[in-house]
Amino acid sequence: MWQIAIILAIYLPLVILAGHYLFRVTMHQKTFLDPVLDKADRLIYKISGIKQENMTGKQYVLALILSNACMIFVGYVLLRIQSVLFLNPNGIGNMEATLSFNTIISFMTNTNLQHYSGESGLSYLSQMLVITFMMFTSAATGYAACMAFCRRLVAKTDTIGNFFVDFVRVITRVLMPLSVGVALLLVSQGSPQTLSGNQTVETIEGKMQDIALGPVASLESIKHVGTNGGGFNGANSTTPFENPTAISNIIEILSMMLLPGACVVAFSLMAARRKKNTLFGKQGLAIFSAMAALFLIGLTVIYAAEQAGNPIIDSLGINQELGSMEGKEMRFGIPQSVLFTAVTTAFTTGSVNNMHDTLTPVGGLVAMFNMMLNVVFGGKGVGLMNMMMYVLLTIFIACLMIGRTPQFLGKKIEEKEMKLIALCILIHPAIILLFSALAVATAAGSGGITNPGAHGLSQVLYEYASASANNGSGFEGLSDNSYFWNITTGLAMFFGRYLPIIIQLAVASLLVKKMWHSDSTGTLKTDNAMFSFLLAAIVLLIGALTFLPALALGPITEHLQIHR
Repeated sequence: MWQIAIILAIYLPLVILAGHYLFRVTMHQKTFLDPVLDKADRLIYKISGIKQENMTGKQYVLALILSNACMIFVGYVLLRIQSVLFLNPNGIGNMEATLSFNTIISFMTNTNLQHYSGESGLSYLSQMLVITFMMFTSAATGYAACMAFCRRLVAKTDTIGNFFVDFVRVITRVLMPLSVGVALLLVSQGSPQTLSGNQTVETIEGKMQDIALGPVASLESIKHVGTNGGGFNGANSTTPFENPTAISNIIEILSMMLLPGACVVAFSLMAARRKKNTLFGKQGLAIFSAMAALFLIGLTVIYAAEQAGNPIIDSLGINQELGSMEGKEMRFGIPQSVLFTAVTTAFTTGSVNNMHDTLTPVGGLVAMFNMMLNVVFGGKGVGLMNMMMYVLLTIFIACLMIGRTPQFLGKKIEEKEMKLIALCILIHPAIILLFSALAVATAAGSGGITNPGAHGLSQVLYEYASASANNGSGFEGLSDNSYFWNITTGLAMFFGRYLPIIIQLAVASLLVKKMWHSDSTGTLKTDNAMFSFLLAAIVLLIGALTFLPALALGPITEHLQIHR
């Protein structure tokens, strides 16, 4: 347990520092990288024909959607013709049409759900020019949308910024420097970074084995920094080359946690922008505390479940002193495996250092529920935007109960905003539950389920929760590389990504046009511990009411079966 405590203790000062830096990048204040990167940015703007003019809300959303659509088209074509392109030393063939559709939607939506094994399904060119490239651009898209949302939420004027400027600045000033640094650290731990082909070696048993090499470290770095999650290899960060040591495991955990938390810190500084020398604004701290409480509750439950082991294995007389080690790496053990699981599902990264299909039912339930909530920090940018919908909902409910006018940051919350907020919150569970129902009700869907009973349903729920939350991890017991699973999860990823972003920016646009009102003695305080508690309770209540029936048929039933 001390390993977990040390990692979280290291995280807190790092996230505050990163949040202050993100704030300066977002608000176009001076940073130490400006002397070099200002010139690079101007060159990019000139070549791309970008005019650094403020956009309206509609223009911002349109620029986001169209730029992503162009990258989807180009990436799809590259996957379909990768066999005839260069940097293909292992002779990988073209990717099938529906799998290409699923893959390109997956990486453009920051999901990185993989129905293929990277070492055998992609050329080095595709790994770099499609996969790694989209890990940068999808993360930058989410961050740009979030910061535009936050700027508009705290503004007294109709200000949103320029999508292309936000997009470029986050790549050059945040994602690239961090990724280079993390890549070098991973190389120092043993991750390969090479363009040479696979190596065939003789094992100590005297048999021949192919060792997959390639530009692994560069992909791994942005995979975690950008909360992407897709692995160079099919087994992801369980493989020694992607995650060689306990130190590399800690680096990857902190990389996943850094920017989603920093977005909350940056928002807190925006909300408290009139107060100089603020370490962590009170409004953002209240939201961060609610997220942290939900995360720690889930982490504690997973740890207890995995450390306790499996009673069926106990009955066989097998020692489980180390906990439930099925599907876990000995070099990480229960503490680092559990922390990685909680982080990758709460921060919606999708990278795995153990096989989630082998988690105990309760451990798997928490991982699944993190993605179903999709607000426990969440992915880079979009996690905060999702939580802000719950913040506004909590204010509305609390003010109705005590007879006060709902108001947040000086803007009144009224009927139009609440309709959009309710719609935004309901989209995520609707995608998960409707697609899961379709999967178990059709031959094409149920044909992919390889485990009978409750665990099979858990696999289906997990797959669509992962797709809709833009997480990308899987229980991996499904035969998911089929027309049905490729198309339906592709649609779940697409709608789960873009519909909430559009609605959330619309909510911010409605609020920014309202008259600003100063707080009074009758205004509900939203920057204290009571509001944090209320916010966390509302999130848990809505999550339980929405998903409890489905979870009761899946992981809860499985838990009762093995403990009878």
